[in-house]
Amino acid sequence: MQLFIPKETAPGETRAAATPETVSRLVKLGADVSVETGLGAASGFPDDLYAQAGASVSADRGGLLAGADAVIRVRKPPLDEIGVMKAGALHISHLEPFTAHDVLDAFIARGVDAIAMEMIPRTTLAQKMDVLSSQANLAGYVAVLVAAGRLNQVLPMMMTPAGTLKPARVFIIGVGVAGLQAIATAKRLGARVEAFDTRPVVEEQVHSLGAKFVKIDLGETGQTRDGYATELTAEQKERQKAAMAKVIAQSDIVITTAQVFGRKAPVIVTREMVAAMKPGSVVVDLAAETGGNVEGVQAGVEQDMNGVRLIGAENFAGRVPAHASQMYGANVVNLVSHFWDTENKTLRLNLDDEIMNGCLIIQSGELRNELLKKARQS
Repeated sequence: MQLFIPKETAPGETRAAATPETVSRLVKLGADVSVETGLGAASGFPDDLYAQAGASVSADRGGLLAGADAVIRVRKPPLDEIGVMKAGALHISHLEPFTAHDVLDAFIARGVDAIAMEMIPRTTLAQKMDVLSSQANLAGYVAVLVAAGRLNQVLPMMMTPAGTLKPARVFIIGVGVAGLQAIATAKRLGARVEAFDTRPVVEEQVHSLGAKFVKIDLGETGQTRDGYATELTAEQKERQKAAMAKVIAQSDIVITTAQVFGRKAPVIVTREMVAAMKPGSVVVDLAAETGGNVEGVQAGVEQDMNGVRLIGAENFAGRVPAHASQMYGANVVNLVSHFWDTENKTLRLNLDDEIMNGCLIIQSGELRNELLKKARQS
């Protein structure tokens, strides 16, 4: 099987879909791996390491796209490059399948099969393939470092000859993978940390990291089978906002991570809440790329809102590209290995398997995922 891993072309993208180590694992499976010249330059992996791992390194992007049986990327492909791929080939990457309808249509028209890494089911067996979790983990870590770098005070309590410095107060909204890592990182830096989530089941995890769980009575809430929070009713949202406003006002750093899978992120922090914070405080919205949790936020933009620094996250995992590439590459190789046909040296699209059934969204020129079909009709 001919695998091609091209260099990412999206502005500001520093990650690579494979590292020399993950290329080596693919070669050991029996795959014929080609990588584009400069694939890992932005993440610290020179071409010669890929060559030593067993890959052929070439600048012939168009030729390799046209000849590959499978193409592996981090981000969705440019539309014109889908047209270069051969019919029957397989494409593996993030695809933004709920919004990038033009990309899905191009795959269907070309007869290219497509695996969306976002659609990997969140099951125990699939954990090692879960790119959303691996990248969110890094984003939560980076969010705290970025906030600490913008804050006008230190995070830990300090006993000094000039007096005692109180610890900064950090409030994390949303206790998923990113939120838990943000809590852990802020605690390691010595901050006083509080966290909130609509799912009461995560309270124990918050306490285990040494943080305080903020309890807000919202009535009946829950989570999906994949572990995502279910969307709140309008009344629950207002009740949540009113209770959170008090905590936000006394916080030095607020980090929001709340997302609803396949839908626009809910706005849970208003301009008025931000305005109530002390000048010099910092808000980081990790959901900015899907609409944002903070009213007025823009992905990739830092803005001053009444003396408060509001930061709209954009590809925060890409700010630590060596580890982000390592984790993403491992997720992809684990997926490929799970479905690898050792005898025929190829990837089996076994739809009887729950994982493949979930992530293979296009096959033989047809969109086969029911969730995405419904999203396109709405």
